[in-house]
Amino acid sequence: MDLGLKGKRAVVTGASRGIGLAITQALAAEGVEVFGGARTISAELRDAAAHTAEVDLATKEGPVRLVEQAVKTFGGLDILVNNVGGRTVHATGFLDLDEDGWSKGFDLNFFSAVRSIRTALPSLLESKGAIVNIGSVNGRLPAPRLTEYSAAKAALTNLTKSLSEEFGPRGLRVNTVSPGPVLTDTWNNPQRAKQMGMSIEELIAAVPKWLGLTTGKIIGPDEVAAIVVLLASDRLPGATGTEWLLDAGMLKSV
Repeated sequence: MDLGLKGKRAVVTGASRGIGLAITQALAAEGVEVFGGARTISAELRDAAAHTAEVDLATKEGPVRLVEQAVKTFGGLDILVNNVGGRTVHATGFLDLDEDGWSKGFDLNFFSAVRSIRTALPSLLESKGAIVNIGSVNGRLPAPRLTEYSAAKAALTNLTKSLSEEFGPRGLRVNTVSPGPVLTDTWNNPQRAKQMGMSIEELIAAVPKWLGLTTGKIIGPDEVAAIVVLLASDRLPGATGTEWLLDAGMLKSV
C-alpha cells in the first residue's frame, strides 16, 4: 500500500532503539526523511535516519534543539513522533517517590513531548501535518509500582485530545498509540533474566502469561511502527484525538 509519505519530513524522539528505531525504519522505508534524536546514536539509527542528533530529551533544551535543527535542515516539518519514554526511578509505590522522582518521570514521559510539540507546532500547522504520541497501556492501569510513569502517560493521552480539539480545525491531526508489553530490551535483557533465574527465552515466554496477554505473545516493535506510519499518513483523515491501543488483549475492560 502506497501511503503517500515519500518526501515527507519527520522527527522521531528516542529513535536509537526499540520502538523508536522501528518507527524510524518504517518511516524511512516509506520514503520519509527522518531526523532521529536520542541520547546515544546507535549504528542502526545512523543507517535508517537521514539525519540524527545526540540530545538529552529529558532536559528543557533537548527537545527544542532537536526540532529546531530538523526544521532548519528540512525547511519545515510534516510529522512529529514523540516516542521517548521509560522509567527513570525504581520506586515500588507512591511513598517511594520524592519530588525528584516525579520530576524525572514527567520530564521524560510528558514534558519532552510538550517541549517538542511547542517547537514544532508552527511548521506542522503550515504543512497540515501529524503528531503521533507514544503512550502506554499503563496510562489506563492502576499499577502502584509504576505510579509516576502511568500518570505521565495518562497525561500524554489527555494532551493528545486537547491538541486535537484546538488545532484539528487548522488541519493538524494528533493521535496516541498506546502499546502493551513490547519486545524491547525491557524484556530482552540478559541481566534481568539472570536475576530471575531464567534464560531470556524463558523470560520472554513467561511474560504473556504473567500479564494476561490474550494472544500469548509479546508485541513486536514493528507492530507499533505500522500503526504510527498509518496515522502519520493521509490515509485516515478522520483519525484525530484518538488513542490506538495495541495491548495483545492485556486490558480486559470494555
